[in-house]
Amino acid sequence: MNNGDGVLGGGLNGHVFDQISSLENLILAWGEFKRGKRSKLDVKKFEFFLEDELFSLRTDLCTKKYSHEAYTPFYVTDPKLRHIHKATVRDRVLHQAIFRVLYPIFDPSFIFDSYACRVNKGTHRGVDRLEELARKLSHNNSRTIFSLKCDVKKFFDSIDHSILRNLIERKISDPDVLWLVQVILDSYATTPGRGLPLGNVTSQLFANIYLHELDQFAKQTLKLKYYVRYCDDFIVLTDNHTDLHTLKERFADFLDTTLHLTLHPHKIVIRTYRQGIDFLGYVVRPHCRTVRTTTKKRILRKAEQLRSLVGQGELEPETFHQALQSYIGILDHCDGHTIACELEKRT
Repeated sequence: MNNGDGVLGGGLNGHVFDQISSLENLILAWGEFKRGKRSKLDVKKFEFFLEDELFSLRTDLCTKKYSHEAYTPFYVTDPKLRHIHKATVRDRVLHQAIFRVLYPIFDPSFIFDSYACRVNKGTHRGVDRLEELARKLSHNNSRTIFSLKCDVKKFFDSIDHSILRNLIERKISDPDVLWLVQVILDSYATTPGRGLPLGNVTSQLFANIYLHELDQFAKQTLKLKYYVRYCDDFIVLTDNHTDLHTLKERFADFLDTTLHLTLHPHKIVIRTYRQGIDFLGYVVRPHCRTVRTTTKKRILRKAEQLRSLVGQGELEPETFHQALQSYIGILDHCDGHTIACELEKRT
């Protein structure tokens, strides 16, 4: 079944594995995966033997001979240093095929105010929603309100495979799908039975499945109306400052006992709305939204570096201008005209 967005879905106890392993789904997964990657050597090689590769992958899935290959580790800075583990093209095509089928099964159960890696969500909508909730609670910016911002320490590295599998089993009973999920989970670990690799599209979905339990705790148990989450960053708004210290302890206890996670002790921040709420690269205040100071400095520094590469003939001007437009796009979502002008002057 197609949901209209090019993503497959089906009955929870139906032939979910058949949908994942179907040639149609693998072909569509390849089409989604290759966007923006066709110039890469490993992708070119896979595409040269595309028919053989996809038929071979389907055969291995149907005969349960599929095994996940080793990852290639590397580091990126975006802005903080992250350790990425890159799977082979074959495995990444399968990850996309799995995502296409499982996403529409799980996504409808997620709360509205979860914004990471979901259709029609994302960082900008998350910040928009935070502003909307802040205006509502502060009676259109006329009352003092407070925010509690928390971050899970080493979230992806700490995800417990057995807990995650149990959460998936609540909606998926197909044993073949559960076998495949276990193969994906077993392909990577930071410590035995823990960790998901940054970079897998399946990791994004699994992360939302995992932290959906936190969302339910916030909404159903704590009865929080003003709660927003983006991956492992979440914010609560309240008009009672004393509530926040109690909430912090309750969140910490729930994460520890239920999900085997820990709040980052240095990233628990309590502020008033007037002081500014730092969320997803922006700082939200009653009458304005600005880009975070560190984000501004990074944009200006990166733009200068790219301009230098153009001058040295190591970067195409078109690529530089595309990057410049992406930075300006970030500034379009805040009071960033002054910074945009400064960016244009420097470049």
